Amino acid sequence: MTRTAIQLYSLRDLEEPIPSILDRIGETSFDGVEFAHRVGQTEPREIERALERTGLTPAAAHVGLEALEEDLSETVELYTQFGCDTFVVPYLDDDHFASPEAVESTATRLSEVAAALEGHGIDLHYHNHDHEFVACGDRTAMEALLERTDDAVGFEIDLGWANVGGVDPVSLLERYRDRISLVHLADAETSTGTPTELGEGDLDLEACLDAVERTNAEWGIYEHDRPTDPIRSLSDGAETLERLG
Repeated sequence: MTRTAIQLYSLRDLEEPIPSILDRIGETSFDGVEFAHRVGQTEPREIERALERTGLTPAAAHVGLEALEEDLSETVELYTQFGCDTFVVPYLDDDHFASPEAVESTATRLSEVAAALEGHGIDLHYHNHDHEFVACGDRTAMEALLERTDDAVGFEIDLGWANVGGVDPVSLLERYRDRISLVHLADAETSTGTPTELGEGDLDLEACLDAVERTNAEWGIYEHDRPTDPIRSLSDGAETLERLG
């Protein structure tokens, strides 16, 4: 059974410390949390205590590629203090996917970081938006990236952004199921790329959730990039996934 979590980026506008936000999440049906932003501003022991009292599990942490290249040991030390052993590079801009040569360079950098993290017992993944699905020769840049990296680099597929990028999220889930243990459950309007609440955009949510279960992904992670009401989005996301799960 796929467990559910929420990406903390969805709650970044809450003017509360991370432990307080974790308490809010613990009152919902989410099983875990994916970290991003402000983690370094909180004592790790306080995060650990919040995870203990809420029963939430760290699904992963979004960490920039440059931080991993420049401060790998410090980053590993920070997150492992509260039991997080999976990192995700959350974004690389268009230049990294502009040509086959750019994709090759990107793949090399990700592979080198993945190899370094492996020695610390940390898994690395890459998280897509829509621009990775630009044409790159006879395939998309995302396909090229996955072909040029091995299983050491996992694929955290964002269903909403893949849909905006013009590809079928269900087909991607099935094709790369061996590389996918983390799935971002996000929705958006494809014509504008505007994020929406789950079920309010153009994503075929029920078909995607069925595919997530078939592919045995470990985590389904709710995210809303630009919620107008983060607290309401937290409860709506949890309730939608509980109802459809």
